[in-house]
Amino acid sequence: MAAASPSVFLLMVNGQVESAQFPEYDDLYCKYCFVYGQDWAPTAGLEEGISQIASKSQDVRQALVWNFPIDVTFKSTNPYGWPQIVLSVYGPDVFGNDVVRGYGAVHVPFSPGRHKRTIPMFVPESTSTLQKFTSWFMGRRPEYTDPKVVAQGEGREVTRVRSQGFVTLLFNVVTKDMKKLGYDTGPVDTQGVLGPSLPQVNPQ
Repeated sequence: MAAASPSVFLLMVNGQVESAQFPEYDDLYCKYCFVYGQDWAPTAGLEEGISQIASKSQDVRQALVWNFPIDVTFKSTNPYGWPQIVLSVYGPDVFGNDVVRGYGAVHVPFSPGRHKRTIPMFVPESTSTLQKFTSWFMGRRPEYTDPKVVAQGEGREVTRVRSQGFVTLLFNVVTKDMKKLGYDTGPVDTQGVLGPSLPQVNPQ
């Protein structure tokens, strides 16, 4: 008796929110959440998380190291709405209030394997000098009510933002049954993550 062909495929993602570069700021923490299409559903793991507070390293890099784990599995019937991870970084201002220091988003890599991604972060800006001063004085900087809008295109063209900092993510991606459903995930793209080198063979 022939085995029934699968009707869904699985996407398994683990890794970590590794580190960040925010030269102007210290004592930051990070939140993450996943945004995905209607045909996708999480089957295991955590869709969102919040890291510990990290201080800058004392070397020349001045890196904020979280090494905060990511582990989630999704199932879907088609690739439309492929999951994105949305990052929000927060830290104290001069008055001790937690304010946003950066938003960013990136798609989970499409091909299986180990991937490293560096995400440029940005913050919303006030539209006038008076609003800037008022928000600074009141300790209420502009921020999104729902960070998931970062992964969507609607309304982004009317939002004034400023680039600020970078966050580095490490992904380990495994897919199951994609080829059986006719999808080709292509060659492994390691984006600068090196594995063990193959031995060199000299032709005789």
